[in-house]
Amino acid sequence: MVLSAQSQGGLKPGFYSSSCPKAEVAVRSTVQSHFNKDPTIAPALLRLHFHDCFVQGCDGSVLITASLAEKNALLNIGLRGFEVIDDAKMQLEALCPSVVSCADILALAARDAVDLSNGPSWPVPMGRRDGRVSSSSQASNLPSPLDSVAVQRQKFAAKGLDDHDLVTLVGSADNQ
Repeated sequence: MVLSAQSQGGLKPGFYSSSCPKAEVAVRSTVQSHFNKDPTIAPALLRLHFHDCFVQGCDGSVLITASLAEKNALLNIGLRGFEVIDDAKMQLEALCPSVVSCADILALAARDAVDLSNGPSWPVPMGRRDGRVSSSSQASNLPSPLDSVAVQRQKFAAKGLDDHDLVTLVGSADNQ
């Protein structure tokens, strides 16, 4: 998913170190609070980020609320974790209004959720701009649980992802 994010250019870890130095700590704290109440939120946040990145790149467009938005696509039914992103955004708006994008919050939350589950951690390149367009029809390229392995492999390959990515992301989504 990092490859998809980098297509927006100019992304780098520590992007908010001057403009909102507590951004990562605030997101981590929010994710941890939700995780402590419900550990199943971890795979849900990874799936939420995965579904966001798979459609138009990691732009937060899955968070947009509209009747025909990605969020309402058939393959996105059952996505959850929106309240975690909303809580983190509220915290960040109090700390540094209009600075941190929802797309970056989503990427940080996914990383923190995996880390809190004793999975790997990684530096998150930040500086994404939030998408302004979200269409449920664009979510049709998401892998479906009804797709054969061959079709899922094709969909992942089209995004520059390999079999390891497929097993990691589809496997974690099935475990939420």
